[in-house]
Formats: sequence, C-alpha cells, structure tokens
Amino acid sequence: MNKYQVNKKGYYGPFGGAYIPEMLYPNVEELQGKYLEIIQEESFQQEFNELLHDYVGRPSPLYLAKRLSQRYGVNIYLKREDLNHTGAHKINNTVGQILLAERLGKKRIIAETGAGQHGVATATVCALKGLECVVYMGEVDIARQAPNVARMKMMGAKVVAAQSGSRTLKDATNEALRDWINNPVDTHYIIGSVVGPHPYPDMVAKFQSIISQETKRQLLEKTQNDSPDYVLACVGGGSNAAGMFYHFLDQEDVKLIAVEAAGHGVESGESAATTALGKEGVLHGSRSLLMQTADGQVIEPYSISAGLDYPGIGPQHAWLFKSGRGTYVSITDDEAMQAGLRLTQLEGIIPAIESSHALAYLEKMSFRGGETVVVCLSGRGDKDLDNYTKYFGL
Repeated sequence: MNKYQVNKKGYYGPFGGAYIPEMLYPNVEELQGKYLEIIQEESFQQEFNELLHDYVGRPSPLYLAKRLSQRYGVNIYLKREDLNHTGAHKINNTVGQILLAERLGKKRIIAETGAGQHGVATATVCALKGLECVVYMGEVDIARQAPNVARMKMMGAKVVAAQSGSRTLKDATNEALRDWINNPVDTHYIIGSVVGPHPYPDMVAKFQSIISQETKRQLLEKTQNDSPDYVLACVGGGSNAAGMFYHFLDQEDVKLIAVEAAGHGVESGESAATTALGKEGVLHGSRSLLMQTADGQVIEPYSISAGLDYPGIGPQHAWLFKSGRGTYVSITDDEAMQAGLRLTQLEGIIPAIESSHALAYLEKMSFRGGETVVVCLSGRGDKDLDNYTKYFGL
C-alpha cells in the first residue's frame, strides 16, 4: 500500500477517521468490518464489473481532443465520464454501494446530492435493484438543477429539500446523516464523494478508481506509455479526482492537479476554495480541511457549480495537498464558464460546469510543448444548460 492510501485506522496522514455520534457506531462499524471482505469477493467483483460494462457502458472513452490540444501545444486527452449512463462518474460508486447494501441486507437507501448527478445515480441503482430511495438535496440546488430532480422522481425516488443553512450540499449531507441516525437498522447511506467517516473515503475512491485504471490501459494503447505528464480533475468533495488520481499516486513523475471552485474569487467571501481558505477540523465524520470561522463554525461555500460548493474536501485530498503530492488550485465562476463554452465550440462537447473548472486551468499552465495531459471530464453539461444559456445570454 502506498503512503497516500488509507491506513488500518482509517487515516491518510493526520486526516480521516470516524468522528460520529454514538447512534451511528453500529452502522459504521459494520461497514468498517465488512466492506473490504465483501467487495473483494469473486461474486461481488463479477457482478460489479458486469454492471459497469453492460449497464454503465464502461470503459468510457479516452478521447484525444485535437483542436483543444492545438490551442495549448500539448496532447490533451479527455476521460469521458460524461458518456456513462446517467451522465457522470457518480454511477461508478452507486453501482458498487448498492451491491454492498444488498449483501448487508439493507432495504432502504438514502443519499445526499448537490448538482443532482449523485442523486440521479443513486435513484437509478435503486430502481435497478427495487430498493426504496430517499435523496436529500438543498432547496437552492433543487431550483437550479430541475432536470435532475425530475429524473430522480421519475425513477421513484423521494426528493427531500434541505431548508437550513445555505440550503445546498452541506445542508443536504446534514439531513441525510440525521436520517441515518434515526433509521440505523434497515438503511444504507450511499455517500456520493470521498468524504464522511471511514470507510467511506476509501470505499468511494476504490469504486471510482476504475477511471484511472482504464486511463492507464488506454494511454498505453494510444501512446505506448501509460504515464501522462499531468492529470487534472475538479474537486468539490473530490470523488472524480480521487478516482482519476488513484493509480497514479505512487508515480511521482505524474503531476496531479486538483481544481477547486474559487466562486467570485478566493478572497471575495463567496468561494469554495477549501485548500486556500480552509483549516483543519472535523466535518461530516472525518478530520480534514474545511472553511470555518475562528470559533469553528462552517463558512458557507459558494460556486456557480452546484457540485463544487462544499465547504471541505475529502481527507485523502487534504493529505495529498498537505504532503505536496497534489497541486491544489482554484478557478472562478467566470473562468469556468468560458472554459465550458470553449470546449463546446472547439470539440462539440458540452461539459458539466464542474468539469469546466478543470478545463479552465489549462489556460494558466505553462507547457514546454508536446506533453501528455489527461483531464477528467467528470460529467456532461445537459444539467447545466439553463446556467450556460443565462450566463451567455443565448
């Protein structure tokens, strides 16, 4: 196991752990004791891989974006997670967790969602397996991600509005944790990112690691070298980045770049740039970096992207940042929106606004020419068309 992965106590360096109410200990201890054994079983792996192939549509393509590459004088490959069933990387994790929940005998599934992609992916696998599904979503996000709300409801999920705080992802997560405390026996909580108490950060990263596993194989086929010079991914909680980085972590010559949401600017008071603004603390069950006041109150994050306005990052990301293995940067709303339009007009691909943050950072990088760059295109922009059209006056 390399030094960037979780240890037996659930920590990445000083980050991680399971800081949870006593009522949740039975649930979390059950997961900690059984998740590795279950997901390593041959029958689990067979069903997981079959569903990824036949249902999700994996492997997702690794696409050489020629016109985008010409702009920067490098070879830019897009890992097309936007082409997965449901339109994002989130489905990789929900397929894995629904199979785990089945084997644990759980009959009811809860989830939190920001941009709605994780909610859709959870509702999708619950429909697939015939399990009850409740999705918590901030009231603000429900308004700005209406198509995804409709998809969840059509799948049979109950969508519950979180009406406290900023009424976004943080608050949806709080509501989901309350539900789990009240329904500890029959309910499994499918967390959508590499956050939460151990084992969630490790478990979600393992399910998402299919992204980098495929990328290495595909790069080898296309370039005769499975190691790019740079790997870029956007980070809110950080699951697509965790999956995109996973199989490159111990290859120190591969530069890992994680792009957070600066919102209106890092110092504007309306931002979600956790590594720039955050301090160590505990959020949603793990020790990590989070945006907080001097007395420890969580600062409300902001981003035009519903999937990136989370006030913290997963503990593995905190460790990659602190150890220097990853480079953590931030991109403003305006820079991300321009990058989304740029990709659309250069390549005919409309990216999710989340993914546009990663694409935007290409403008700030210095290349010598000819490098190989992989960008995780974590989701498609269908859900964001309303935002794009209003922003650009289309």
